[in-house]
Amino acid sequence: MKKIPMMLQLVLILFFVMAIPIAILTWYSGTQILRNSESAIAESSLAGLNASRKLNENALSNLAQDAVRLGATNLFDRIRNYPTYATLNSNFNFVSSALAVNKELVNLNHRADGVYSSFFLLDEADYVVSTDKGITTLDRYEDIGWLEEALSDRRGISGVWYPRKMESGINVVSYVFPLNRLTTTTRGTIVVNIRESQIGQYLQSTEKGEQGYLLLDSSGRIISHNDKSLLLTNGSSLPYMQEVLGSSAVQGHAFHEMNGKRLLYTWSRSPLLDWWNVQVYSVDELMTKTYTLQRSIVLITVIIIFAGTALTFLLATWLSKPIRELVRTVRARGNLGVANKNELAFLDAAFRRMQDEEEGLYKLLRERERDARSLAVHRLLRGEASPQIDEIFPEPYYLVAVVSIDGYRRYARKTNSETRSYHRYQLLSQCESLFPEGVRALGAYQGEGRFGIVINCPQEEADSGFEGIKGALHSIRELSAELFGHSVTIGVSSLADTSTLASDQTAEAMEVLKHRMIEGSGGITFWRREPESGKKYIYPANSERRIVNFLDAGDLESIRKELAVIREEIQSVAYISYDNILFIYNQLVGVTIKHLRENNISTTRIFSGRGNIYSAIASVDTLDELEDCLNEFFGEIAQYMERKQGEINYGERIIGYLEEHYREDIVFENMAKEIGISYSYMRKIAYELTGKSLIDYTNLLRIEKAKELLLDTPLTISQIASEVGYFNVQSFNRFFRKFEGMPPSSYKASKTRSS
Repeated sequence: MKKIPMMLQLVLILFFVMAIPIAILTWYSGTQILRNSESAIAESSLAGLNASRKLNENALSNLAQDAVRLGATNLFDRIRNYPTYATLNSNFNFVSSALAVNKELVNLNHRADGVYSSFFLLDEADYVVSTDKGITTLDRYEDIGWLEEALSDRRGISGVWYPRKMESGINVVSYVFPLNRLTTTTRGTIVVNIRESQIGQYLQSTEKGEQGYLLLDSSGRIISHNDKSLLLTNGSSLPYMQEVLGSSAVQGHAFHEMNGKRLLYTWSRSPLLDWWNVQVYSVDELMTKTYTLQRSIVLITVIIIFAGTALTFLLATWLSKPIRELVRTVRARGNLGVANKNELAFLDAAFRRMQDEEEGLYKLLRERERDARSLAVHRLLRGEASPQIDEIFPEPYYLVAVVSIDGYRRYARKTNSETRSYHRYQLLSQCESLFPEGVRALGAYQGEGRFGIVINCPQEEADSGFEGIKGALHSIRELSAELFGHSVTIGVSSLADTSTLASDQTAEAMEVLKHRMIEGSGGITFWRREPESGKKYIYPANSERRIVNFLDAGDLESIRKELAVIREEIQSVAYISYDNILFIYNQLVGVTIKHLRENNISTTRIFSGRGNIYSAIASVDTLDELEDCLNEFFGEIAQYMERKQGEINYGERIIGYLEEHYREDIVFENMAKEIGISYSYMRKIAYELTGKSLIDYTNLLRIEKAKELLLDTPLTISQIASEVGYFNVQSFNRFFRKFEGMPPSSYKASKTRSS
């Protein structure tokens, strides 16, 4: 995006702001139109199906009522007494009665459209009166065995509708109405056959998109269908008909996909006949107008988007013109080092650079000002007054406070240099704001965990006993403890009325800090001149002798008790200087080290893992820390001497073993097991005793013996090599040259000439 021109970005933004909502609106409206159209068409189709169903029901109901009314007359009583065809034909009057029945049946056919035929069958008669074959015997008429099946599901006294295929091949739906005792005493059955095609005309829809119709009875058998080959078959096997027949709703609709076509199924159940009326429509054909409308909406949307694009381009050009002119002006006046960027990215980079330069300049000015003030304070503490001191400190009185981190060496070991620099910056920047109004305070770092703070206060603060300054110093102490994770001790000088005495005041504050040796760390102490004391402290020589004796005896606990006695004696003295205390402990260390050396004990090995003991004593702040330091010092000595005694015994055994077996091929691991120590420990002891490794010391023993044999025996060099433990002359020559700087032959020749 940063490389795309701003005008193009505006075009894209405005285009998407316009095009996306329009596209979404078009999509949503089109979807809603389709959804609502489908719903409306489905409801309309269902209403048409119900109309067709009612038309069919009315036609069949009227035909059935006509048949019932005919059965309620005494027409059929005329032939009741003629059960046989022969009896009927025996008399003209009898035949006339049968012809009257036939005539009424013909009239019944004419009352409804699509009636194919009708007939009347007298119970136990051997003939039938029909409209298609007249009066004829049963054996000459079509088989009527289906009547029994048709009447098997009859309930009550009403007739039943039964779909069937006649012997002539015509599919009909027969209305079978047995005469009942409530209307006549004649027993017989009226049958009216209406063509299936007539029922199909009632059911077939005239709507565009109609794909077919179905009429099924309650068992699922097809009564009427546009595909005549499916008549009287099981309709539940047709696609989606199981869903229709299993529906609990008396009417409904559903959309289905079949063979790539979207179809609408509508169904309605007849409450009168218990038949299922089903109509199938092509959704695509039904919704032709809807699809046309949708395409028109999409076309209009595309036209609007193209027109909007042109308008967007013009608008983007107009909106971006001021910015583009500004960018050209900035680029012409200066090179900001921003290339291959669009206008917005260029301006953003330009303003960021200007902001960074401004911030850098402001930061530089602040740092210069702070560095100048810090340098002035630092020089003032050293006794070098600078001209701007009077501007920095306008008040008449001065104090110098030195803030010293207690246990600075522990603090320095625990934190890295970056963290320490950050802590120093935080303390110096915050402590200035802790002093009360009217008091100016500036600090500088003096090294070794000490901060010098020059405090410039007015007359009122001096008259109040420095209450405000004391409160600020307490706040500095709390801030330092939180910041450093260590307590601090603060020493404050005497009051001066000129800045030229700042170096003397610093010395006073440093002298005050030494009081924490007796009084403990974490305090705030003001300078006070101590009275001169003529009483000198006498060094505890008896304690010195006792400590040396306890050290020889390995009695570390007694040494600790003696150090505690020395500390208590120092604390009991009314006045003792810091230098006197350091002298006592330095003298104890010096006497101890001298005693160790007189007894041939290597102090280098004892203290090889620690720093200078005298420096450690000098860096300690309190008597308790001094005592802990000396306890650790004597503990290391006692531990070394205890270990040394054991190592001496093992060392004698190691040296003896090597002097006895140096001629052999020594396996050092087996040697360590024989002595009873580990191989690594044996190597360490041998190196400390001889200054050489086990292999070098063994070879040294061999070479020393070889030198004797070279001078005192006539043996050849090969024999000497074998005698001292070498398997070949080459190894012997190599090690001899390593230790003596020459081969054995040269060594023997040189010694022989000199003698």
